Amino acid sequence: MKYPIAIEPGSSKSAWGVVVPDLPGCFSAADSGIDEAIDNAKEAIELWIECALDDSKDVPKPSSITVLQKKKEFKGCIWAIAEIDPSLLSDDIERVNISLPKRVLARLDAKAKSAGENRSGYIAQLAISA
Repeated sequence: MKYPIAIEPGSSKSAWGVVVPDLPGCFSAADSGIDEAIDNAKEAIELWIECALDDSKDVPKPSSITVLQKKKEFKGCIWAIAEIDPSLLSDDIERVNISLPKRVLARLDAKAKSAGENRSGYIAQLAISA
């Protein structure tokens, strides 16, 4: 997915500011220039998407830069695209193979059972809540 980002140029005394217009409240900043601003925006977008999905909220589709450039609040901004791995939005199930000591696996299964989960569901919950 390619999200447009509005970058407010920085100076030797102020950071570069970044806003992601399509994701309410998603912003970042950078000290060293436009390349860092774009990289930091990608990280902010990924975190925003993860939080939205964890809260069962919809993730807005990216808008057109042409449409966003016409808005007054972005006057003077530099525009760029932050490309995000679309697998972040996937809820497709994927089988994985992991190796654990038997004592750890027994403990994991016991905790999953007491939580009313199966092994996979329990591991997924641990990863999401961490």
